[in-house]
Amino acid sequence: MSIANYNPLRRVLFHDDFDQGINGWCELVGNHGGDLDRIRPAVADLRPPQLSSCTFFDIGTHGALDGTYSLKLATRKKAGHQAVAIKRLTSQARGLVQFETWFTFKAEQQFGEDLADWDGNQDPSEANFGDITFSNDICEPGGGPRYMFALRYRNADADGRLVQRWLYKTSLHTTTKMAVAGREIEHTDIHVRDPRDWVEVPGGHQPLCFNEVATKVNWHYLRWLYDTKARRNVELQVNDRTLNLRNIPVPFYPETYEGLPNLLNFLVDVRTVRDVRNFLFFDSIVVSVDW
Repeated sequence: MSIANYNPLRRVLFHDDFDQGINGWCELVGNHGGDLDRIRPAVADLRPPQLSSCTFFDIGTHGALDGTYSLKLATRKKAGHQAVAIKRLTSQARGLVQFETWFTFKAEQQFGEDLADWDGNQDPSEANFGDITFSNDICEPGGGPRYMFALRYRNADADGRLVQRWLYKTSLHTTTKMAVAGREIEHTDIHVRDPRDWVEVPGGHQPLCFNEVATKVNWHYLRWLYDTKARRNVELQVNDRTLNLRNIPVPFYPETYEGLPNLLNFLVDVRTVRDVRNFLFFDSIVVSVDW
């Protein structure tokens, strides 16, 4: 996709058009010290991203917003399962960073569902789609500080009730260093210590276009701006809505983390809250900075 479809800051750090390949996005795998049997269960099976032509059983190949291929994440058919993709970089300076993408999402079609209340418009599969999360992992030189911004779109809860709100996290996720020190908490959400540690962004209710059946997709524009110099979020734009994030608190790790100077990782993930596979697609991703 052309850069003209985006609104980057003055310097483009990378422009990933997934028609050209996977561009360094890979599965997030937990730390293991060389022994794959030592990976903590919560981060042992986060499933790798794949290139997809967005094919469905009825329409065939949907394609991407521009071209044929998008980056696809797919969960397992297991409530609480997450599929996570990460791109690992380091920073040259600190300041404004902007993440932009065109994305779409779907819950897998469930055959044999009771359609007695279907009105030809809102499809029951919409209630089977859980969460989308955009996040990062940042660590400054000299052992820190280390922190992670994270924004989640919660579409529906485990009972099939539509939520459709943007959330921010209020706790840190358990790292392997914390687990080795004996402070591990078992959970099914890799971003927080407790799955309840999410709070609504002020004014964050935003229904997104799911369309009328489980095999129709509509692409959404997202722009997320944050500041690694001020160590805070700035704003989030999704389609026609822009949310002010400047007053949202950001949790920091109390420990130092050697081996991670200038860490600047980008993560995207999808999480199902019911026993239904959830899919997340990215046509392309642009990250720009003001360095």
